[in-house]
Amino acid sequence: MPTGMSTGKVTVDGHVVEINDARNILEVVRRAGIKLPTFCYHSELSVYGACRMCMVEVEGRGLVASCSTPPADGMVIHTNTPRTRRLRRMIIELLLANHDRECTSCERSGSCKLQQLARQMGVTEVRFGQRDKKMPVDDTSPALVKNPNKCILCGDCVRMCKEVQGLGIWDFAFRGSKTQVTTAFGKPLQEVACVNCGQCVAVCPTGALTVKSEVGKVWEAIHDPDKVVVVQVAPAVRVAIGEEFGLLPGEKATGQMVSALRKIGFDRVFDTLFTADMTTIEEGMELLGRLEKGGRLPLFTSCCPAWVKYAEQFHADLLENLSTCRSPQQMFGSLVKKYYAREIGKNPAEVVCVSVMPCTAKKFEARRPEFTTGGVPDVDFVLTTMELAQMIKEAGIVFNELEPEMFDNPLGMGSGAAVIYGASGGVMESVVRFAAAQQSPGDVGRVDFYPVRGIQGIKEAELEIGGQTLKLAVVNGLANAEKLINRIKSGEAFYHAVEVMACPGGCLGGGGQPYPNNTASRLGRMKGLYALDRAEQLHRPQDNIFVTRALERWFGGPANANTHQALHTRYYPRRRISGKPVEVSGRRDERPVEVAVCVGTNCYLKGSYDILNKFMTLARQMGIADYVQLKGTFCLEHCDRGVSIKVNDEIITNVTLENAEEVFKTKIAIKAEPPWVV
Repeated sequence: MPTGMSTGKVTVDGHVVEINDARNILEVVRRAGIKLPTFCYHSELSVYGACRMCMVEVEGRGLVASCSTPPADGMVIHTNTPRTRRLRRMIIELLLANHDRECTSCERSGSCKLQQLARQMGVTEVRFGQRDKKMPVDDTSPALVKNPNKCILCGDCVRMCKEVQGLGIWDFAFRGSKTQVTTAFGKPLQEVACVNCGQCVAVCPTGALTVKSEVGKVWEAIHDPDKVVVVQVAPAVRVAIGEEFGLLPGEKATGQMVSALRKIGFDRVFDTLFTADMTTIEEGMELLGRLEKGGRLPLFTSCCPAWVKYAEQFHADLLENLSTCRSPQQMFGSLVKKYYAREIGKNPAEVVCVSVMPCTAKKFEARRPEFTTGGVPDVDFVLTTMELAQMIKEAGIVFNELEPEMFDNPLGMGSGAAVIYGASGGVMESVVRFAAAQQSPGDVGRVDFYPVRGIQGIKEAELEIGGQTLKLAVVNGLANAEKLINRIKSGEAFYHAVEVMACPGGCLGGGGQPYPNNTASRLGRMKGLYALDRAEQLHRPQDNIFVTRALERWFGGPANANTHQALHTRYYPRRRISGKPVEVSGRRDERPVEVAVCVGTNCYLKGSYDILNKFMTLARQMGIADYVQLKGTFCLEHCDRGVSIKVNDEIITNVTLENAEEVFKTKIAIKAEPPWVV
């Protein structure tokens, strides 16, 4: 009988348990109230079965890995025998022997699964020696840090990145004792196609992958008497921060969080809900404008920086479909540096803007060069939910005893439509609320758009607004986004608007949220956000008079040239792998013609490998191979214009196998020495 369709009963440690379609023995054992230890098992990912911590003894079959063995009617299973205990302890010892055991200074100390299981198994000493040399730590990414010395080869990050995000940034390399998890060609994180989503951090059981901390820099800014330090807090943070202080996922902790931020020393405590409402108004107007004027559709949301980077790297032909609106974080930073600073008599460099976000990719977004004012970043530092919790603990603040406080105005007011930005489908529902009111002559009342809610990977809906039926799609997880994009490009599906969030469940499942960041936690946080939405007096973004007044005072109204300059942006093709090109032909001339042919995924699929071979053949046939240096490069950042090549400093696009010979003669051979005569 196939896995997942099993019926019947098994006996677990003397107790009879129904199988009830359990996929594996591990699920049956857990139903029996026994929590078997695991490292590599995640119910949301494929079964790997490498760590063997979940081994049980099955009568007639001996030791089996419970995570990868389907149950069968009549099985007699023993989970706690001298043999299983001895093997589990030995596995822990072997892992510890190959693990950097500087636990006291490790960011995951206290929440490290290896540490917890060592304590659970009663492992107090390790009989094996430690590893003899350490590998370098990779801290080149703006969002993540990789410490290979703490990796236990569980493969969780590999499967998460490949199966949920569809990227495959991580994979196993080498064999035996030299096995390691690494990137393509062993390149630093900043040089590969990582989108900084942090989902690998969310599943890493040890400190091998962690969030790059900016806590120290924020403390320095707070203690600088010459700086005014303001903070904005994203919606998903308020339903997760309490988890670090004993509350359940989704329990409201907004007031205590605001109080804690003031005690930490922030001069102003503002709410990202303010600019989420502003984003909805601008994006809603953009969608209505495209519908009216026949603009490019579907309109893709651009609030998620991991999705934006993914589109820049893999779907440059869709960049014109992305909303030009900045994310709420970057709109807020722009308002603070361009307008609020002026109102309080400060220049942009004297105001430090700190964001508290559930998302690690926001750290990358804040460093994008287009998001600056007078050379100063609009958002100076980004803290994750976990980093804020660390600061609260560092300051000795007793979170659960704090009296709730309110956000500061004028940038501290938001509607329920802004609250739900933290959940998958929230941005789409917010735009629906805005557009429904804009296109209806009377009061449409409360709009709750249930078809786009939930944690399903892909959701579709139809809605009639202003006499037109709009087709909408909401997707979370980049692998799901890729499936949807392929359907759109093939003509199989059409939508007017698409919301994309990289993290499962949306922002509430971001890589900077508390552990465990699993389905149960995400569902609890989602429930909490919708409860806050129901409690908000303001339902739609246009109900927020603080936002509408700000748009009038600072920009002369919404959706005009002034808002476009300060609140909008553009995105461009981005290379996926950086570093030195791969030289495929030598040369003897001191001044060769340097030719780089893009062999990145987009260009490769359009025939760049054949074009590179064609150039090599032509160089030999024309006798100029010594004067042409051919290289394969990973990206020339013109993915939307066909195969790209670079001849010395000139970029040439739309090269095909059919025009390759003409391009070679007119752009390459003519520059080679000695002069080539046609």
